[in-house]
Amino acid sequence: MPKQDFSHVRSWVFDLDNTLYPPQVRLFDQIEQRMTQFVMEALHVDRTEANRLRHHYWREYGTTLAGLMREHGIDPDPYLVKVHDISFDALTPDEELRTRIAALPGRRIVYTNGSGPYAERVIARRGLSGVFDAVYGFEHAGYRPKPERAAFDAVLARDGITPQDAAMFEDDPRNLAAPHAMGMRTVHVAPERQALDHIHHHTDDLSGFLARLV
Repeated sequence: MPKQDFSHVRSWVFDLDNTLYPPQVRLFDQIEQRMTQFVMEALHVDRTEANRLRHHYWREYGTTLAGLMREHGIDPDPYLVKVHDISFDALTPDEELRTRIAALPGRRIVYTNGSGPYAERVIARRGLSGVFDAVYGFEHAGYRPKPERAAFDAVLARDGITPQDAAMFEDDPRNLAAPHAMGMRTVHVAPERQALDHIHHHTDDLSGFLARLV
């Protein structure tokens, strides 16, 4: 893995779910259950239809919430509180990951389609509090979701990041297309590699990958 590919990077942007913790934790399973329940109650549909809509909105708009907002005028804030009210017991501290992220030169931030308060709780449970310079959620992107270019524009502008000097680490390959187009170095963090033009690098071991950069 060519270290020189990251020699220009001074801003490191990390997704949260299934990126800063392994997907085997299956934390998002709890969130999906709460999403389905929210859709059932908000739209007065049964569980089967709620699950269908949840998947449809995720595919069409990037997140279930984005679809609920655009097609049903749902207020995002109560949704964000309810779906992220989960147990974090499955998460454990990762001292190696903390060391690797802390060693990165420049600015380090988290940007998630979840809420900021939820991200802070995940970060704390992973033993990563104090490592990041800022944490941004869906609300900080003007309630626009990844993979929309406007969402990335909003967060990077808010943080003062120059895309050409930045790298994005993300488990969902869709969410790397806009960063690539903006000039960011892109890293797909997932068990399986996907050969897509907008993905520069792939890893199934974030700590190991970061160890080879510094």
